[in-house]
Amino acid sequence: MQRPVLLFFSAIVACTLSFACKKDSRLPQEEDNWPADSVRTVASQLSYPWEIIWGPDDHIWMTERGGRISRIEPRTGNVQVLLTISEVESQGEGGLLGMALHPEFGQQPYIYVVYNYEQNGNYLEKVVRYTYGNNTLTAPQVLLDNISAAGIHNGSRLLIDAGNKLWITTGDASAAQDAQDTGSPNGKVLRINLDGSIPDDNPFAGSPVWSYGHRNAQGLVLVNGILYASEHGPSIEDEVNIIEKQRNYGWPAVNGPCDQAGEVNFCALHNVRAPIWSSGGSTVATSGMDYYNNDRIPEWAHSLLLTTLKGERLYQLQLSQDGQRITGYRTWFTNAFGRLRDVCVSPAGRVYLCTSNGNNDQVIEISSPE
Repeated sequence: MQRPVLLFFSAIVACTLSFACKKDSRLPQEEDNWPADSVRTVASQLSYPWEIIWGPDDHIWMTERGGRISRIEPRTGNVQVLLTISEVESQGEGGLLGMALHPEFGQQPYIYVVYNYEQNGNYLEKVVRYTYGNNTLTAPQVLLDNISAAGIHNGSRLLIDAGNKLWITTGDASAAQDAQDTGSPNGKVLRINLDGSIPDDNPFAGSPVWSYGHRNAQGLVLVNGILYASEHGPSIEDEVNIIEKQRNYGWPAVNGPCDQAGEVNFCALHNVRAPIWSSGGSTVATSGMDYYNNDRIPEWAHSLLLTTLKGERLYQLQLSQDGQRITGYRTWFTNAFGRLRDVCVSPAGRVYLCTSNGNNDQVIEISSPE
């Protein structure tokens, strides 16, 4: 597909990064000669894709856990590798994880990624900014570093809001107690400026910590000013939370709602924010999440779309009008594609899923769920 002309550029960037694209924001040329299949494989032979984003150039931007950053032409499936980060160390669930693009990408062609690496025998995580040009990425600048990592529970999604703040989810890196320690960056939702500095209005002076008590949040989406995060539970109670400033989300003392005797007391003492949805007595391994509100698939309107790994299905979580509650849910594509890591939505209302099977992983396009 041709890149969108500059007339559309800034609108498409803003739509993409807010995850709340207006229904009339479709590029006119996007419908021309598009494959007609309602469900089709766009790209295959991938290795643990982790993040997929609909970019301002009308391509899907993708990270793979082994360190590769690519652009995918969604009509043809052509995968263009931009960079393989040699420093990335993929141990267990670790490696190259979340990614975000600068809201004014045409003028400031920066991408932000988070990845795990090894230094002096320590496994760590950091956030790095790269500059895009001439079909490659250069000039890495470290924005945040020395976050503990492990073979499990590393998070991590990135998101940039309309105020040019970068949001980062981190896992507890197998040290559950760190989630309650506001002096540790692990088990948190973090918030920094795009240059790596700490915003003056963060709740803890000089700290990137915004909220705490998280186990392993791997989904992050902003809808109408509300920030939602999906989070892995231990063996029960995967969660979807509304993220609020300086709120405690309970881990490891609380799993899901505050509904057990010990949890009720902890929640009352520590200002715990209960989830708006949980998976109940088992886990489905919640991962990437996006917002859908397009006429192409009207039954998904005003819903969070949530991918699951162990559950191997897509959850459609219907939001209340004010976005504060989940009023119901349905599941789609159960066991159709295997483990699902992430989801993104194009301005035309097409939904893209990426698998996490480790064997011929795919990016799949959904134009209609039927």
